[in-house]
Amino acid sequence: MDVFLGEWLNLLIRWAHMVVSIGWIGTSFYFMGLDYSLSKRERMNPGVLGTAWQVHGGGFYQMVKFMVAPGRMPEELTWFKWEAYTTWLSGFALLVVVYYLNADLFLIDKSVLDMTAPMAAAVAFLSLAAAWIAYEVLCRSPLGKHEVALALVGYVFLVALTYGFTHVFSGRGAFTQIGALIGTIMVANVFVIIIPYQKKTVAALIAGKNPDPVWGALGKQRSMHNNYLTLPVIFLMLSSHYPLFFATQSNWVIVAIVLLIGPVIRHFFNARHEGKESPWWTWFVAAAGLMTVVWLSSLGPPGAKTGALPETPKFTAVQDIVLSRCSMCHAAEPVWAGIGIAPKGVRLDSPEQIKLHARLIAINAARSRAMPPGNLTEITPEERQVLAAWYAAGAPAK
Repeated sequence: MDVFLGEWLNLLIRWAHMVVSIGWIGTSFYFMGLDYSLSKRERMNPGVLGTAWQVHGGGFYQMVKFMVAPGRMPEELTWFKWEAYTTWLSGFALLVVVYYLNADLFLIDKSVLDMTAPMAAAVAFLSLAAAWIAYEVLCRSPLGKHEVALALVGYVFLVALTYGFTHVFSGRGAFTQIGALIGTIMVANVFVIIIPYQKKTVAALIAGKNPDPVWGALGKQRSMHNNYLTLPVIFLMLSSHYPLFFATQSNWVIVAIVLLIGPVIRHFFNARHEGKESPWWTWFVAAAGLMTVVWLSSLGPPGAKTGALPETPKFTAVQDIVLSRCSMCHAAEPVWAGIGIAPKGVRLDSPEQIKLHARLIAINAARSRAMPPGNLTEITPEERQVLAAWYAAGAPAK
């Protein structure tokens, strides 16, 4: 029953997280595109920064943005905030259910750092708070007035955190942690800066006062940060399902490259929305970065031996490794506590099943270190080499 409820809880939270995050990302991208597409037109009302005409769903829309705020408070005002808040709340709930409550499987790799499940969960949670505080200090410091310098320092900050996480958590745990950290920073920008300053603007209008233009400028700065961080955080959330990214020896370098590719791609779209000449060079940079990521993902797991693979092993040797290292979970009746059915329906408890899932075995246990999770069954590098040699020879069943 615990397994049954856990699976349903995982599914429902994951579903909710995807739905609300699509809403948040969609509105964020829409308003950034709208901001860049605004143009000054003849006979605009005083205080109007720009306007834009749009067509959608069979109707025409005229969008008007005020430089600071309208002269009087409108009767109805739509706030875009709950998309961000529910994205973080559902994401954190998923983090707890999947990673914190199953830290020994998904967060800890004892070959990286031997620690208890409560300790790993505590380090993960506290690092979210500490990293956000550090980011906030940087933005509020004199450095915050220099966007390029702030971006460079922020990039180094995130790469350094990624490197540190890969030396504390498992590869999957490290990627999820840096993704959750960036997501926390983005939601905090909405909760701590953007919405509070918008509320100050509304309060000033109601009181008949002129809102401070600085409030809008600060909100715009944080919105820009969120805009450039969105694509990397989406990649990091998806990458936990792809072992060749998170469980290879250069995983932190892959994140460093993705943190560059994402903003470069967003720059292309921002420039087009603004009506500038399309910076096509951004796609060449992104393609070069992607090819580098592909190459890095092919280097194998940490500790992998270079050079030729050993001779093609007999299938009995492969079967012995899989049965002793994998079949306690991947079996008709798993014996690992908390696992009621074989994960993803993959059984490895017979020669036929091992042969059928040869590709998955190679990806998860030979070309990467994703399995066993946290290396709980202590598979050795030599055994991984045996699996790699078997798959390279065509996964023979003899």
